Amino acid sequence: MKKRAGKNFTQWKMIISEFHELPLKIDNNKRMKLIALILIAFVGVGISCSNAKQRSEQDLVVISTDFGEIKLKLYDDTPEHKQNFLKLIDEGYYEGLLFHRVMENFMIQGGDPDSKNAAPGARLGGGNPGYTIPAEILPQHFHKKGALAAARRGGPSNPEKRSSGSQFYIVHGEINTSGKLDTMEMMMNSRAKNEFLQEKFAEAKPQLDEYRKNNDQDGFNIFVSELRAAADSAWTEQPKFSFTDEQREIYTTIGGYPSLDGEYTVFGEVVEGLDVLDKIAAVETDQYDRPKTDIKMEVKRTK
Repeated sequence: MKKRAGKNFTQWKMIISEFHELPLKIDNNKRMKLIALILIAFVGVGISCSNAKQRSEQDLVVISTDFGEIKLKLYDDTPEHKQNFLKLIDEGYYEGLLFHRVMENFMIQGGDPDSKNAAPGARLGGGNPGYTIPAEILPQHFHKKGALAAARRGGPSNPEKRSSGSQFYIVHGEINTSGKLDTMEMMMNSRAKNEFLQEKFAEAKPQLDEYRKNNDQDGFNIFVSELRAAADSAWTEQPKFSFTDEQREIYTTIGGYPSLDGEYTVFGEVVEGLDVLDKIAAVETDQYDRPKTDIKMEVKRTK
């Protein structure tokens, strides 16, 4: 907004300057053209500011609970999640739903449609609007305290890491040491390596099945050994995960839950109400991590 308005203001100043430098006897047609340009410049500034203000207002939402309000901004570079979240808010989808899963030093989760008017003690977390959203996992958005992320089904049934159509969580997390982050990097790279090897062996399944079909155990063992060596060699050329300086600074000061990075879509963050997040995260829960006293939410767009 500032850049666009600044450009128009500069253009306006230039026009005014030229207007004053013109001779007193000026052609009326030229005078009218200059006045029109001045008006266009002013209108352009007004429209730019108005549009930017409108976009800014649409970026913010507030979750109201008995513990207070949590205000969040939604990221523009995760448009699928942002648009879906705003659509559900406008439809009143989240009204009266619960934060059905709360784990201190981890996260608070809500958005299950089955949680509305749910019986006390009922196990929740399986509800959805009937669709999922393509993953928008970006390295610049990570699981710091207050991060807003989409829940999803884990495991091999969801290899594309598609997000739930409605369930979300807000990271509570904890402060980490540098040593803990180092250990997490090793674990995450080890997990990534295993997934990489599994992909290579899956690609070679027809050959492996052929050896099994022919009962060629020696050939099978040799092929597996060669395949493993080739996969290990290829893995050395793959980029490895490492926390950025910004992530390390935040995770060791503000806190978060870094082991989720790269696995779930983060599409917003808390801008006001971290104290409310702390209060909700500290409530007493049952064996299913559901608060013993229901925490209902009301979600609206805000300014």
